[in-house]
Amino acid sequence: MAYFCCLCRNVMDGFSSFTADERIEVSNPVVLDTSHIGHEVVIVKNGTRICGGGGALGSAPLVQNKSYFEVKVQQSGIWSVGVATEQAQLSSAPGGVDKESWVLCSDGVVKHNGQDIHKLADVPQEGDAIGITYDHIELNFYCNGKNLNIPISGIRGTVYPVLYVDEGAILDFVSEHFSFPPPSGFERILLEQSLL
Repeated sequence: MAYFCCLCRNVMDGFSSFTADERIEVSNPVVLDTSHIGHEVVIVKNGTRICGGGGALGSAPLVQNKSYFEVKVQQSGIWSVGVATEQAQLSSAPGGVDKESWVLCSDGVVKHNGQDIHKLADVPQEGDAIGITYDHIELNFYCNGKNLNIPISGIRGTVYPVLYVDEGAILDFVSEHFSFPPPSGFERILLEQSLL
């Protein structure tokens, strides 16, 4: 409410009370997109938590050179995380069953197009933070800040963050204020700006 009153006051004053040194902190608006979800998916916590059954895309594509986001495993079950195009199958978990998604699954398998690409010996568990980097050359996964060394290359098209859940899994999508710092050169997902 205080912010609203401040905004109204500045509109009435013609913003004359703002100085060049004042900075307004803007929260990252990238969340899970409720218009691109499976039929049995539930999105809560202002678009950051997924539960139910199926998948959800992030609300912004990964258009910058080096993107980073995290997923916190709040409750185990069947889950997968990674990237996907808007044409990805979102009706059931795990992902990676079609040519439109590239994911790390809860059983430690990295999947794409129904094929197992990699298999982890140490599988992420409940409470772990999974970091995902994408630089238009490789998709990489991290667990609690440690590189899992299971890169995926050859990804084509415009991709979005994707999270899948089933059998009681609950995941939190983190687009800022990360548990672990992004790898060197990577940063949070930035929105594409268009000029008029």
